[in-house]
Amino acid sequence: MIIYPIKFKPILQEKIWGGNKLREILSKETDKTNIGESWEISGVQGNISVVENGAENGKTLVDLIKEYKGLLMGNKIYSDFGNDFPLLIKFIDAKTDLSVQLHPDDELAEKRHNSFGKTEMWYVMQADKGSKLNIGFKRNVSQEEYLEYLEKGKIVELLNFEEVQKGDSVFINTGKVHAIGGGVLLAEIQQTSDITYRIYDWDRVNENGQGRELHTSLALDAIDFEKKDDYQLNYENNTNSSAEIASCEYFTTNFLPVQGSLTKDYSSLDSFVIYMCVDGGAKISIGNYSETIEKGQTLLIPAAAEYVQIEAIKAELLEVYIK
Repeated sequence: MIIYPIKFKPILQEKIWGGNKLREILSKETDKTNIGESWEISGVQGNISVVENGAENGKTLVDLIKEYKGLLMGNKIYSDFGNDFPLLIKFIDAKTDLSVQLHPDDELAEKRHNSFGKTEMWYVMQADKGSKLNIGFKRNVSQEEYLEYLEKGKIVELLNFEEVQKGDSVFINTGKVHAIGGGVLLAEIQQTSDITYRIYDWDRVNENGQGRELHTSLALDAIDFEKKDDYQLNYENNTNSSAEIASCEYFTTNFLPVQGSLTKDYSSLDSFVIYMCVDGGAKISIGNYSETIEKGQTLLIPAAAEYVQIEAIKAELLEVYIK
């Protein structure tokens, strides 16, 4: 295996709530004006990432996993997941509010959808003044009360909203109701799953006057009705040092600001590493192989890479792996 920083072609997703920031701020190539998501690294069926640089150019993520196994994924990760890449990496631009939604846990997702659940986290890259995220309920709610408010179109009165700005980060456990508010541009790290239970969509309709499907019944068994202050993530910001933002059984995400030159030692880590550039730009090198990464771009570092050199005038990276 030629070990080098692997870049994939972004998979751009049109959304009813999407806008122009992925193109205008993150330089994604598109003529569309409603791009809501850029899937940076995806093993989701129907949306498999394709390599766009280096010796593996043109191969899919699944091709790489089948060919290189633990050298790409890490031995334990490959043993656990086989040819399924365990994470889905995105940038998201919400021009208007996303639907209020939640995700099932592993057990329920396996039972109903033969899928993983969806634990996720967000890192806010940019937010218009006054932009908010919905994260959970503002108080404990009974199922009966929830259904009553939902039926009367008053569910928003039960929801907790948090105003956000650049650098804020949030953890979303399975079962927690949530929504990205209009005006927010963020990076999302999540389990590989596209299972979403939509419970309220702001009474929106498409050009044909039709609303999107709601999943009221499916959601009932999956919702966490308790108010839990388990979402706010705090982290340090020290140049050339990785600071943990979030860590769970599914992923670890660090904040890594770089100025000058830095060598990362991954020799004892049995995992791939993902760099998401959330500001600035950097040169990432493994041995004699180098790749640049700019704001809004993502690189996959194979597990076989023991040392990675990062050079930047100034860059802010998210460093993602599985412990």
